Amino acid sequence: MTKSIALMIVSWISAAVCSDINGINNNQGEKPKTVVEMFGLIHVKGNQIVDKNENPVALHGMSLFWSQWGGKFYNEKCIDWLYNDFHCTIIRAAMGIDAGGYLKDPETEIMKVFRVVDECIKLGIYVVVDWHDHQAEQHVEQAKQFFNLVSEKYGDLPNVIYEIYNEPLKVSWSETVKPYAEEVIKVIRNNDPDNLIVVGTPTWSQDLDTAASDQIKDANVAYTLHFYTSTHKQYLRDKAVEAMKNDAALFITEYGTSEANGNGVIDSLETAAWLSFVKQYKLSTCNWSVMDKNETSAALIPGANPEGEWRESDLSVSGKFNRNFIRQENEEIFRTIFENNNTQK
Repeated sequence: MTKSIALMIVSWISAAVCSDINGINNNQGEKPKTVVEMFGLIHVKGNQIVDKNENPVALHGMSLFWSQWGGKFYNEKCIDWLYNDFHCTIIRAAMGIDAGGYLKDPETEIMKVFRVVDECIKLGIYVVVDWHDHQAEQHVEQAKQFFNLVSEKYGDLPNVIYEIYNEPLKVSWSETVKPYAEEVIKVIRNNDPDNLIVVGTPTWSQDLDTAASDQIKDANVAYTLHFYTSTHKQYLRDKAVEAMKNDAALFITEYGTSEANGNGVIDSLETAAWLSFVKQYKLSTCNWSVMDKNETSAALIPGANPEGEWRESDLSVSGKFNRNFIRQENEEIFRTIFENNNTQK
């Protein structure tokens, strides 16, 4: 990526992503000291995700990498840094299933996820518990067992969002993904009647328009949209609009400022178009990813400290860009929280 393109992206942030109030309502003088105190139990209302006061809310943060390969970042100090420095209001714990992940060593992977969830709860931010799988319909019983455990442990807290299927492949929504989701949702709802559940859509979470035409009968389900700005263009934004016209709420649990393979070039114009779209429709986002892999979408350069404390030189071009985007979008939220906490001292 050339210096001129990098400067173009940075200048676009300043011009086009000046943060507006993000659904904040202090509700008659209350002074929330955490993000979750501010927004409470987020939930679906029509085609939007709203806060405890029924105001549209958009959360912005980072996704961790596949847990079996990026597990060194699944620690409290890293999460603290993402909160204090990136100003994340949400973190996604992407628990890998195949390829040496949960199916091979469930106890190890569960403990990684729980460390992240516990720290997010301590900080008062939201956390996505992601079943990071491309063939979850082949692992129905394992998914049900896992989400039963998670919902039993955390179901009474508003912090946790369940992402029960990361990216289905080119399979049928009505015959494959939806039946799987209904089984898993039933298990979650036995323990947790009201937290948000996000369901992946076919073709790597891009066929959300198909899902929107045959929705799951649950009042608090959103549908996953994933995009990588250098590959996915206007056609995918059009599909997202079509889904919202069918009264489906969308959640961007993963996006990258790279090509779809996680590598390649950064298309600055499409990145600007996508993040303008995100802002226009008040959609929540998690950027892929907190990892020091030598690829475009990784936020960190190889060898970066897994416990945070990153200097600017530790961040990739993507990492610098998305840190700035998250901080700008969450600026007013964090100003309010920091002021309230300082007032209480």
